[in-house]
Amino acid sequence: MSEAAILNPETTPTLAPAPTPLAAHLLTNSTSIPLLNHAGALTLQVFSSTQHELTAAVTKAAVADLGYRTRIRISGPDRLRWLNGMVTNAIQTLAENHGNYNFLLNAQGRIQGDAYIYRDADSLLLDTDRSQATRLLAHLDHFIIMDDVELHPLDDATTGISLIGPQSAILLDNLGLNASSLAPLQFAETTLNATPITLVRAYSVLVPRYELWFDPHQTAIVWQSLTQAGATPAGIDAIEALRVLEGTPRYGIDITDRHLAQETSQTRALNFTKGCYLGQEIVERIRSRATIHRGIRQFALSGKTPDIPADLREADSPTSIGQLTSIAEIHLPEFTQILALGFLRNEAIERKSRIEYEGGIATALDHPPPLPRR
Repeated sequence: MSEAAILNPETTPTLAPAPTPLAAHLLTNSTSIPLLNHAGALTLQVFSSTQHELTAAVTKAAVADLGYRTRIRISGPDRLRWLNGMVTNAIQTLAENHGNYNFLLNAQGRIQGDAYIYRDADSLLLDTDRSQATRLLAHLDHFIIMDDVELHPLDDATTGISLIGPQSAILLDNLGLNASSLAPLQFAETTLNATPITLVRAYSVLVPRYELWFDPHQTAIVWQSLTQAGATPAGIDAIEALRVLEGTPRYGIDITDRHLAQETSQTRALNFTKGCYLGQEIVERIRSRATIHRGIRQFALSGKTPDIPADLREADSPTSIGQLTSIAEIHLPEFTQILALGFLRNEAIERKSRIEYEGGIATALDHPPPLPRR
């Protein structure tokens, strides 16, 4: 995992979104691929059709841009103890070459951002999206006081591509990457056509997902290797549709700095035995008293596709009890459905109320719908 110069967050300029390395590479050969500002970078919106690309991701293997994400390397003798006190999951007990999902909170327990954190032999790697990176750097830097810790942003040193689908591991194995041996959120240093890469088995709900991190100058080689091996190129519209299908909320869209950790339904980000960390008192108080009144849910919609955000109401009531924040029209073989993510007050579930939005009915789901048989 390569290293860039140390950044002083207070002097970091706010830059307009730039194309990801993959977008920049592909646009030199084609002007027909639309770009979309996503999570702080301009990425590829769609290659053929969202339906075709989503179908590939859930039935075969799709390859997609990850250049809208970035990494921060954390080094220094105090890194484990210090970062363990800054995030909601356990860092000091994290095994080498493994990672976990985390929230970063303020003292009031409100979510300031999210990230995956990975541990190697002599550093930690914080993986987040570009729209959060500068703010999280400033947040972390503020709490380095007497600690021997350094933050190294890797914006220009690494980029990424993801491979998604039930055939992903086989495809990578055939390329000599031994993906099948990786446990969830485990990574390995390897090579692809003589190009050094970090291969990560990423978090997934319905279909396997892998990430390849590498030097941006090697983007063309990695992309060509995966597409020539049979992976279908997929744009961010298909990847976002899969996110909604899997019921995974996104920070800045479904989760904001107004929300508490337990309201997100992402218990995978929380460790209740790790000891003290920033915001831990609020998290523990909620756990012991069960005091949250709303939570993020996945919904199946019947009716028209609403503009978001869209308020949720109980039938015959003018009072908002929640809001839809992400939406996707899912068109797969033998499965067509409008799905959404959003927050809903718990009493609406307890009363088994009919939940409506302007133009239709929203049914809260207990788990993501099963995928069509492959």
